[in-house]
Amino acid sequence: MGAKERRKREKEQRKNHILDTARELLLEKGMNATSINQIARRSELSIGAIYFHYKDKEEIFAALQVEGLELLYRTILAAVEKKSTPEKKIRSIARAYLRFSEEHKNYFDIINYFLTSPGTIFSPVLKKEIDEHGKASLALLADAIREGIERDQFKKVDPRRQAIILWSTFNGVIQIKKLEKTIIGKGEHHSLYMEALEHFLSGLRT
Repeated sequence: MGAKERRKREKEQRKNHILDTARELLLEKGMNATSINQIARRSELSIGAIYFHYKDKEEIFAALQVEGLELLYRTILAAVEKKSTPEKKIRSIARAYLRFSEEHKNYFDIINYFLTSPGTIFSPVLKKEIDEHGKASLALLADAIREGIERDQFKKVDPRRQAIILWSTFNGVIQIKKLEKTIIGKGEHHSLYMEALEHFLSGLRT
């Protein structure tokens, strides 16, 4: 490996180290209580090294959001078989999203941390970049619904609006997992999630 390639690899490793540290602090303390100084201390890097890679704290957290959304998109894309029926594609997307929330909980929590934030956190430029990554996963779901409409298997609805409704349903049911052993029974969460999906599909069918 040449010097140029080594420097590039070291740069990427340092950036990943910064993001890993920022992710930990964000989930522990929240965005307002997390500072560049704290990220530098925990990552054992200088403040100058942090600013060499990222302009400010906002840019770091935007990078975390994009990182999670890209992983989610790849997870869903890998789960959808092109030759499957529209309903099977939607079920595959549903299972992939649930699996993502369990196997990549940190990323899921980061995505939802900003999704449920009461105010606008990112600048218009960063928000546009994040939204574009978020739309990619939603588009896969909308495409499956659109295909079902074209095959006369689903009612003539707005695929994008229905995808948003279903995605909101996924998020809502995933959030109540924390109520296991109180409101819902142990092991009941997965069946509730899939039952919510089946109710949605039932309403879509012609």
